[in-house]
Amino acid sequence: MPAEAKTAAKAAQPPVRTAQPVTPPLTERQEARRRRILHASAQLASRGGFDAVQMREVAESSQVALGTLYRYFPSKVHLLVATMQDQLARMHGTLRKRPPAGDTAAERVAETLMRAFRALQREPHLADAMVRALTFADRSVSPEVDQVSRQTTVIILDAMGLADPTPAQLSAVRVIEHTWHSALITWLSGRASIAQVKIDIETVCRLIDLTSPND
Repeated sequence: MPAEAKTAAKAAQPPVRTAQPVTPPLTERQEARRRRILHASAQLASRGGFDAVQMREVAESSQVALGTLYRYFPSKVHLLVATMQDQLARMHGTLRKRPPAGDTAAERVAETLMRAFRALQREPHLADAMVRALTFADRSVSPEVDQVSRQTTVIILDAMGLADPTPAQLSAVRVIEHTWHSALITWLSGRASIAQVKIDIETVCRLIDLTSPND
């Protein structure tokens, strides 16, 4: 084989991925400590936003050593992104108790996301802190950011009533996620009203009907 062909064949091969270490599950005591930390983070953010969340104050409020806090969350950004995932999980539990009543999947998803949006609207300082953390997140925060994305996906699929979405439907869900997060940013920055957010969410949710296998 010519040298050029060998080089091209080598370049086309998928990169070898090294196995990632598996993080052992938290013990009951560790999980309780983590929940105290997340609660303290949310409380501080609710009162004063991003700047109010100081790691030393979080440690004191959650009654853990500062070094222990950093073992759970290496930075404030890690902590606040994890706080967002936790808040979304709580919202999901509330949404499941009172499912959306729309006739179509698009209507149900739009209603669900607007209810989640209004829950964040009631805590604007907390919402701002969490969204700013997502904006500041770098590669080191990827696991936490992925958790936020997965939680949002689960909320949307649950509203759609889908357990086995098609690739086209998953693509639509990703676009809806991006629009929802963008709507949060524009609302928090004062560049969009709640009415405009509602229009944007309802518009993008129509992608769901367009990707239905029955269409």
